Amino acid sequence: MMTKVLFVCMGNVCRSPSAQAVFQHMIGEAGLADLVQADSAGTHTFHIGEAPDARAQAAARKRGYDISTHVARQVRPEDFHEADLILAMDWDNLAALQQMCPKAYQHKLMLLMRFSNEYEEATVPDPYYGGPEGFNKALDYVEDACQGVLELVRKRVLQYQAA
Repeated sequence: MMTKVLFVCMGNVCRSPSAQAVFQHMIGEAGLADLVQADSAGTHTFHIGEAPDARAQAAARKRGYDISTHVARQVRPEDFHEADLILAMDWDNLAALQQMCPKAYQHKLMLLMRFSNEYEEATVPDPYYGGPEGFNKALDYVEDACQGVLELVRKRVLQYQAA
């Protein structure tokens, strides 16, 4: 059974595609690529069809992640049914998701930073209106929190395999 994780930010051109790439890299290294799927989307329509922000691409590339082929999209109604975890980057996006999400799937919605081990911040700050250091900070947070998500997903996969 496939486990699906959806990462969500506002426009799907900075934080969420970066989180998707980081998590895909981690599940590949963990040998879980056939059992776990990562995706990303935005809560707003600002950048639908666009490539990720050039600064996000540069920061990701410096750490070995390629997000250049990503195409921004908005959260779709079927995402709430299909995804097992829907992880928002900040409170505004979590609130937007809560407004869109049917009650039956509300339990899937969480902040990504809930899974952080190193940082106490509750959210991944939006680097869009700042300089390159914001994109590096966002990647620091995303890498840490995705490690925590990987631990959860690995347990889930092992439970399914044992059943």
